[in-house]
Amino acid sequence: MSLTTCILHSTKDIKKTVFFSNELARALQLTKSKTILLRVGSKSVSVPLKFSKRAGQHLFIPASVISNLRIPRLGTCMIKSTNGKEIQLGPVIGVLTTIASHSGNPFGARTSFIKQILRTGQNKSFFIAFGPHDVNWQEETVNAYILTTGGRFIRKVVPVPDVVYNRIASRKVESQAITRDFKESFVRRNIPLFNWSFFDKSDVYNLLKHDETFTHVPESITNPTSTKLKEMLKTYRFVYLKPTAGSLGFGIYRITYHPGKGYFIRYRNHGKNILLRYSNFDGILKMLRMNHGGMNRYIAQQGIRLIEIDHCPIDFRFHMTKNANNRWEVAAIGAKKAGRGSVTTHIRTGGSLFSPEQVLKEVFGSRADVVLSSTKETVIRLAEAIERNYPHRLGELGFDIGIDQNEKIWMFEANSKPGRTIFKHPSLKEQEKVSLENIYEHCLFLSRFRARREE
Repeated sequence: MSLTTCILHSTKDIKKTVFFSNELARALQLTKSKTILLRVGSKSVSVPLKFSKRAGQHLFIPASVISNLRIPRLGTCMIKSTNGKEIQLGPVIGVLTTIASHSGNPFGARTSFIKQILRTGQNKSFFIAFGPHDVNWQEETVNAYILTTGGRFIRKVVPVPDVVYNRIASRKVESQAITRDFKESFVRRNIPLFNWSFFDKSDVYNLLKHDETFTHVPESITNPTSTKLKEMLKTYRFVYLKPTAGSLGFGIYRITYHPGKGYFIRYRNHGKNILLRYSNFDGILKMLRMNHGGMNRYIAQQGIRLIEIDHCPIDFRFHMTKNANNRWEVAAIGAKKAGRGSVTTHIRTGGSLFSPEQVLKEVFGSRADVVLSSTKETVIRLAEAIERNYPHRLGELGFDIGIDQNEKIWMFEANSKPGRTIFKHPSLKEQEKVSLENIYEHCLFLSRFRARREE
């Protein structure tokens, strides 16, 4: 495979002849064939081929061919040749999401984030954003949003992409049969789509339960019985109850058992941290039945005594991405300190965000670098294990990681659509850029615009 970049130009040639500059033809090792197959995303056309003495790497395409191929834009893009007779421009990288409106703010609160993605690598590739209803499979086209150089979204009909990054933000939309069938359409066409769907908390537990990394997963019971919950409280002294499909810390309870004092339950309600005490276990069960009808759709998770600062527990968000070599790497780490009286370390419930170096140095002193290095290695192994046992492609993961007071590393949650709150910390701005660049590079890998060293 020969791969390089070129500058696309439009011409008015009525013979539909495509002109390659001599320098570009040499870079692509083109043969002296009279025609060439030109591909962009799902579209292809056989066209006459000639060469130009224009200096530099230029490709001149007739306007009618540009229209037939639905080329998203002119200017610089990547170009590759597999055998000297077939040329592919692109890649066309699709960001699958939900459309909030058809105004200049098409993705609602996510518009800024979608812009960040589309700006990454847009000078070398064709980036588009679209929803499940925007694809016309019969025509092999997408009525997509593209980002202009001025930062404005416009609609344009373009080819079905070479690779799809799934950022559908709604669990409800993603769980619908029509969405699952839509995503399967890409699989049937051998178009890589990664980050298939949201994880439920029980999914991750089940994916790892036969893996060697399972020692880093706290005991977790889906739909626990009252007997099992009481048993876990006796064993661990405190337990978290988490909604199986929850996110952002909503609906979480922390239940603590103090022999001789009773049971204490912490949760958040209407923006306030609540603490209740019950003298016996039946009081806890009655409260849960009143609020939720019991513990259906909940997971009981073993409580872990985490490292603390100012008597407030600390955990870590690891943002993981696949890179250009199809390897997992740590793109960013944020350390989160729980607010006083809060069940979780989420920022919205009073938590504070720090760099991991700040926290680990305060807790472990001179051993901070060793602990951080060990934690990174463990989290990479956890990402590899989830991917190994998961039936779909993954390219990004978010982990909630804890270190207990004996320095053991624990994985509380894994998210296939990780939030990006940690990037609000000033020290993580560069890591935010790295995370998006890794996503872009991985898209190049999956679309075969990078050498594929492994499958």
